[in-house]
Amino acid sequence: MIHGLGIGLAVAATGYAWIALWAVLKSRRAAADAYIGDPRPVSVLKPLHGAEPRLYENLRSFCIQNHPEYQLVFGLREPNDPAIAVVQRLQTEFPQRDIALVVDPQVYGANLKVSNLLNMSPHAKHNWLVLADADISVEADYLKRVTAPLASPAVGIVTCLYHGIPGPSFWSRLGRLFIDDWFAPSVRLSHAFGSTRFAFGSTICLRRDALGAIGGFEALRDTLADDFWLGELTRRAGLQTVLSDVVVGTDVAESQLSALWEHELRWLRTIRSLAPWGFAMTFVCFTSPLLLLGLCLAPGAITLTLALFGGAARVLLHFLQRRTSDEAFAWHEVLLIPLRDALLLMEWATALAGWQVRWRGQVLHARGDGSAP
Repeated sequence: MIHGLGIGLAVAATGYAWIALWAVLKSRRAAADAYIGDPRPVSVLKPLHGAEPRLYENLRSFCIQNHPEYQLVFGLREPNDPAIAVVQRLQTEFPQRDIALVVDPQVYGANLKVSNLLNMSPHAKHNWLVLADADISVEADYLKRVTAPLASPAVGIVTCLYHGIPGPSFWSRLGRLFIDDWFAPSVRLSHAFGSTRFAFGSTICLRRDALGAIGGFEALRDTLADDFWLGELTRRAGLQTVLSDVVVGTDVAESQLSALWEHELRWLRTIRSLAPWGFAMTFVCFTSPLLLLGLCLAPGAITLTLALFGGAARVLLHFLQRRTSDEAFAWHEVLLIPLRDALLLMEWATALAGWQVRWRGQVLHARGDGSAP
């Protein structure tokens, strides 16, 4: 029985690695056929909180879009927030750009980001809306490409994946691998098999009519995963979710293991609350420790062959994902793959043991109904 379990683990880990590699390659072929329609006026809502690393560079990338007509609405809750100075700098640098700064402490529910969006939304001028987190950086054609599918009345939201932009620390580079080598391929795999049950804070595009159909931002004020629920509620209203071919950048700024662990544990427990059965099976994604365990339980030529094939797929996936960003290949990062997979396995096991998460000073509970009391 133990020998069979070892072979089974090796088969599962190897199979997942190759299927994930196929899904990423499939998404690249689909991106080559992406369509850009006639651009419509767009309001971009950017909720801010604090002077995050590279905040100026990230926000500036939204000021240099080649879109013919768009508005930027930056929202904050505190009048002494250091992010205000960054927005004012951009207003001075780009006087021709329609930039609104909204500072409003009004709180509507447990989710402070949603309260920020509720305060910002009356200042949005256009019927097409784009929501994007503060730590996102984009290319100049971003707005044209991500909003194009909204021309179809059947579309509820458009969302897009992201790649990690690490800081100088070792832990931030390891955190980047969480996004690039595990999270993004798992979404690509799910999407390749027909699922659209996702929405990411990196970008959510929607029309006002779709937002109104779900009760507006008010419907999200007590949710933890507000981005997911924005997509889920539009899907329940009979509208489609589109995964854009655009891949944006997101900062990974953790400089300590404790900060990285807390951040990734919040992500994992949130995923668990939204898809508990799927999350329970994600251990097959952690290729390196599963292949090693398989070898230990069932040493032999069959398991060794599976381990070699699975390891090869894992390394190929890593370098394929590196090509998503502009960063040059870092060959030495191959040595981080076993550590990254092992840390993920430990975080996954920890995520199964509780629901508590920490987010911007709040202690919340990621429960199955999505609430954040």
